This record gives sequence, structure tokens and C-alpha cells, in this order.
Amino acid sequence: MSRWLPFEWIVALRFLREGRLQTLFIVAGIAIGVAVIVFMSALLTGLQGNFIRRVLTAQAHIQLLPPKDTARVLGSQRDAAGVVREAPIVQPPLQRVKSIDQWQAVATEVRAMPGVLVVAPTASGSALVTRGSASRAISVIGVDPALYFRIVTVPEKMVRGSTRLTSTDMLIGTDLATDLGVDVGDKLRVSSADGVVQTLTVTGIFDLGSKPANQRTTYVAVRTAQSLLGLVGGVSDIEVTVRDIYAAEVIAQRITATTGVEADSWIATNAQFFTAVQAQKTSNTTIRFFVGLSVAFGIASVLVVSVVQKSREIGILRAMGISRGQVLRVFLVQGGLLGLLGSVVGSGLGWAALMLWQRYARNPDGTPLFPLAAEPSLFIASLLLATLTGLVAAFAPALRAARLDPVVAIRG
Repeated sequence: MSRWLPFEWIVALRFLREGRLQTLFIVAGIAIGVAVIVFMSALLTGLQGNFIRRVLTAQAHIQLLPPKDTARVLGSQRDAAGVVREAPIVQPPLQRVKSIDQWQAVATEVRAMPGVLVVAPTASGSALVTRGSASRAISVIGVDPALYFRIVTVPEKMVRGSTRLTSTDMLIGTDLATDLGVDVGDKLRVSSADGVVQTLTVTGIFDLGSKPANQRTTYVAVRTAQSLLGLVGGVSDIEVTVRDIYAAEVIAQRITATTGVEADSWIATNAQFFTAVQAQKTSNTTIRFFVGLSVAFGIASVLVVSVVQKSREIGILRAMGISRGQVLRVFLVQGGLLGLLGSVVGSGLGWAALMLWQRYARNPDGTPLFPLAAEPSLFIASLLLATLTGLVAAFAPALRAARLDPVVAIRG
């Protein structure tokens, strides 16, 4: 088998076999480093994905809103000289439910933008729901199920009933259903601040994973909400999802610049959460860098010792006509093989650690804390990183070996 290998590989393998203990220790060190990279990367990626999934499955990436009413001066007054002066009292305006001007054209324009996936107009506002002597303040969200449920996955959160939404249907949260003592098929009386009253049938009960949301959030057909909230033909906001969630703020600014409509991205409305996500990404990168650096120094130190130990052999090889380039490649092959072997063992250790985590790290109800995706790309990237690190770390010792004078090396 060895006769088919290049000369550099034969010598490199022989040097590694002769220093078995050194080889074993450095491979073990690389394996531990790669295992840490694989485990921490998968763990932090899963944690980050779980956080984002919890936040973004209940809201759109971008929300387009109508302009807010501005503060105004309350009337005027006449002074003793008969001069009319503005009153110094400024009244904060009441933010009424308003429709986005020409929302159909805005929705069409946003839908055509690159990176935009779903555009769903909605009509939302506050109302009062009554059943017998019990009443609760609720948030009514009028939606087109075919579009909106691609943004907020309400069908996946259903506890009972269906997601059917005709003009007389209504979906409510589990806590609101408990408070009012209703179930699927019961009727509720919904009234708006303008005095519009409608009787709607509960067709489904959902659980959004948040008690406040389950107590207030309700879904109706968009036409029902328009009638109830006095938005005939209008919508109060437009929900947008994009392909790259981290580009949401850039796309939101582009929407505002193009359409003139205020656009808030999830990054702007969840600034602290986004900062935490970025901190996790930074910590993951930092861990990889320092682990890779320690692996590089470990490989370099072992190969420096190997050059010193093998200086006589190197001198003999050079005297026999071996070129400097071949000597250089001998030690580069050693570095690459050490990185490759360590990464293979480390990937196995990292995968085993991930399996143990998924098995024993559980919620009180027995479900996993969050899903961990052990993607093949992570193992491939770790393997390539460790191998490349081995080659880079081996360069300085290899260069030193190639520059050895044969006569000096043989004499010792």
C-alpha cells in the first residue's frame, strides 16, 4: 500500500508513527477542541433558532402602519388688548383606528419587492366581548386566512375546533375561553367603541403560548373586522414576512422610502432581543476562534519538537538529494493529517455530546428544551477548519525543517 503513496506521505506517516505518544496527545487535543466547536455551535444555533421561532411565529417580520395623529393646540384665547393668541395647552391626540391610504396599491408594490415572501393586510382594533354577565376587553384581528396563517401559524396552535373563518366565525385563545366559560360552537356578543355589535360563533380555540395573548387575541374574517371597527374597505396594518429575517430592517426602510408608509421591523420593535441574538452569534464566533487558536498552537508546538528530534534524519534525506520543497511538504502533510484525524474523532465526540444533551436536557413535561439540528454542514465545516488549521500551524516548523543545512543537521 505504501509503495503507491508519494514520498512525502511515506516519510510523514513514519514520523507520526515513531512519535506515537506525541501524535496521540495532539490528536486528542484537536478532538476535544473540535468537539467543543461542534457542540457549542449546535447548542447556540439551536438556542438562537428557538428564541427567534418563539418571537416570530406570533408576529410578522415587518408591519406597515397608518400615520399617527399629531399633537394639536387646544383652541385660542383673546388677551386684554383684543389680540388672539394660541392657548399654551397642547393635547396629546387620541390614536384612532385608521386605514392605510391606498393600501391595495401599497400591498402590490411591497409584494413585488425582492426578498418579500408574504404580504397580508389585516384590520385590527379593540372591542368588548360579552357572554351573559361576563365581559372582557379583547383585540380583534381581521385576517385573510390564506395569507395571514402563512405568517402566524395559527393552525399549528389550535387546541380545539378548526380555523374556519366566515363572516360570523371567531377564533379565541384558551384563557379567554376559560374566563368566559365557552367552547367551540358557542356564541359571543362583540361590540366596538363606536357601538357596532355583532354576534359571532366560536369555531376554534388556540394556544399562542402566552397567557396575556390567549386572554386578549381573537381572529375574525377581515370583512367582519372592517364592519365592526368602522374600516369599511380599509385595513389598519399590512403584515409582511421576508426571506432573510436579519434583513428585515433594511427592507422596512426601503418600504418606507418607496411607499411613504411607516414600516416597523421585528428588529426595531424587539431591539433588546435582537441585541441578545447578536451577542450569542458573537460569543459563538469567539469560542470558535480561541479553540482554533489553541489547536493551532498545539500542532505547531508538536511539529517544532518533531523538527528538532528528526533533524538528523532530515539532514540525511537532504544529503541523499531530497529537495527543500519535499521536506516542507513532509511537515505540511503531518499537520494536515493531525488536523484531519483530530477533526474526525472530535466530530464523533461532539455528535455524541449532542445526543446526550437531547436525551437528558428536558422540560418538566418531558419534552426537549429546544430542538438541536446536527446539520452535516457543521461537521464538514469543522473538519475543513481543523485540517486547514493543521496546515497553517505546520507551515513555520516545515519552513524551519526545509532550511536546515544537511551538514549541520547530520553533525547534530
